This record gives sequence, structure tokens and C-alpha cells, in this order.
Amino acid sequence: MENSFDLIVVGAGALGAFHAYFALQRGLKVLLLEKDARPMEATVRNFGQVITSGMAAGEWFDYARVSLETYQKIQAECDISIRQNGSLYLASTALELQVLAEKHAQYAALGYASRLLTAAECRQRLPPVRASYCVGGLLFEQEVTAEPDLLIHKLLAYLVARWQLDYRPATPVLAVTANASGCEVADVHGQRYCAAQVLVCNGRDCQLLFPDVFAQSDLQLVKLQMLATYPLPQVRLPGSVLTGLSIRRYHAFHDCPSFAQLLAEPMDADLRQWGIHLLFKQALDGSIIVGDTHEYADLAEADNLDFNNYDHLNQLMLSEARRMLDLPDWRMQRAWNGYYAQSKSGEVFQHSPDPRIHIVTGIGGKGMTSACGFAAHHVAQLAL
Repeated sequence: MENSFDLIVVGAGALGAFHAYFALQRGLKVLLLEKDARPMEATVRNFGQVITSGMAAGEWFDYARVSLETYQKIQAECDISIRQNGSLYLASTALELQVLAEKHAQYAALGYASRLLTAAECRQRLPPVRASYCVGGLLFEQEVTAEPDLLIHKLLAYLVARWQLDYRPATPVLAVTANASGCEVADVHGQRYCAAQVLVCNGRDCQLLFPDVFAQSDLQLVKLQMLATYPLPQVRLPGSVLTGLSIRRYHAFHDCPSFAQLLAEPMDADLRQWGIHLLFKQALDGSIIVGDTHEYADLAEADNLDFNNYDHLNQLMLSEARRMLDLPDWRMQRAWNGYYAQSKSGEVFQHSPDPRIHIVTGIGGKGMTSACGFAAHHVAQLAL
């Protein structure tokens, strides 16, 4: 039947698209429904950094490694904007550098390559880095970046052309139900679709489908503020650039012997209050993305995280950024908000209202890095 499928996926962000990809690779007939004309939430409102090195050792680090391999495999077939240009963590103190050295040793034991750099080597790789800030760094040459405003759209086009994905954007879903013969999905256009199983990858939209489930969940909404300079083609800033604030924030470093000592050090109260940890990435047009902030609210209070982009938070970020980099032009061309949902008790939120209907969301800020690998694992677990 025309509207009958093995699997229907609701939501074409990174989680939904990669679930579709791995289901298609198994030879399944897949329908992907997206409420907007094109994905426009967290999957496109980010840095485009794929930071396997930021994941704590364990299953999510393993998912991130699968993601890295999969990105590179797809890129070899179709340009989805993946560039292997590495990730560099910059240390601003001897203690931060000690933590990086400890992580370097831990990753060596896991067979995940990294290289400790001197301050001079960091400046050679990143000429804008201020000598007064950088005392050394840790480089992961195998890691990649993407252009977030291109990747998901190129990936979806690839899935349609190469794997015959049935992709229907601008198709909000009104209901997902199960019956004796399988699952039924109804959209706003009056269409009904049947499938053996349905995956709901709804991102932060928790009000339309299964609102009662989300009301009882521990999901919270996170709001970010990000900035981008005007194009600076004269500046060379390859790959992902992470800083001492990133070392404090990323779970990968929490098991380093010196991390507790680092966390106990005084930290600027405003940076701590607004969850600011400085990241940099140069886009294809030469502009440099700077960010970000973090504000949190439980779903019941999610409206408190409004659409405003507050200048005092942007200035906090820029003040810290100027301490790290010497750029010829600090004017900002763009400022925007990102939003994502995350579980307070786990790495991802999963719930099955029926054995054939599966909600998967709340992956937090690690979607670009690990959603692909998680989707590979999850599809393999489904009874398809």
C-alpha cells in the first residue's frame, strides 16, 4: 500500500534523520515526517562541532565514535559539509594543562589518538590565540566539523536520492496510535499512514504529541545564546576550538585525577551563573561562531526561556573571548538562540507508550556528536 511502511519516523532533526538512515540500510521502507518546511531547531542552531573527545568513557563515547565513522563514510559518498580539521582544547593554566595530560593518557589506553601541544605549537595552529591565555593544548586531529545550516539538509537529500527515503516536510503530525494490525499516524493534511513501528523524535516540541507523557517526565529545556562575527578570511582558525571553561564543563574530564582540584578553583560568578563556556569555530564563509550561554527551565516553566537575546550575556561572552583570541574585528554579524531538551536523570529520554511506538528525545547538547551512533544502536534493538 502507498501509505504503508515498515517504520515511520516523526521529526527530521539529527535523531530522526539518522534513525531513518540506519533503518534504510537494513532494507526497510521508511517514512520521515517533519513538521516544518525544513528542520530549524537544535540540529541547525549549533556550532557544527563533532566532539567525540568531550564524551565520558562508556557507551556514549562509543556512540560518538560510531558517529564520527559514519559522518566520514557518508561524506565519502556525498558532500554533507563534513571536514576533518580536528578539535583543540586550550589550557590557560598549569592545572588545566595537567588535566589535559591526564585525559591524553586515558584516551591512549582506549586507542583514541590525541596529541599534547606546547603553547608555541598551539599558536602555530591557531595564530589568533593570545600568548597570555594559552600554556598548551590537547589536539584530536581525527575529529570533524560540519556546517549546521547545511548538514541536515544535505543528509536528507542524500537519503532520498541514495536510499529512496520517503521524506515529507511541512507535515505536522496530529496523532500516533496503535491498533491490532500495527500503528497509525495522522497528519494535519488529513493523510493517514500505517507502519509496523513508529519513532517520535520530537526535539523540544513536547505539547502536540503525548503531552501527558512529557508532563510527567524529568525533561528540561535549555536555552543558548550564540554569536557570529562578520567574515574574517584573513584569520585562520581550523576545526573546533575549546577552552579552559570547556574542560570544566565536559564530562570527559570529570574522571581525571586533577579535575576535582580544578573544579574547586574560583570562577567568575557571572560565567558560572549563566553557564558560559567559550567555544569557537570558523564557518566556511570565514565568520567565527562564538558561544555559548546556558539557561534552564523544567518543561512546565519552559515559556520563561523566551526568544530574547540579551546583550549583557553576549558582552560577558565577548569579554572572555577577547581574553583568549586576538581578532581584527569583533563586530558581530549575527546573534541567535538555540533550544534543546535534555533529561535530568539520563543521557536521553526514551518512553514507549506502546511496544510499537517509541519516543526518543532529550539528548541534550550532544546531538551532533552522538545522535548518529545512538540511532545505530537503537535501530538494532527494535523488532523490525
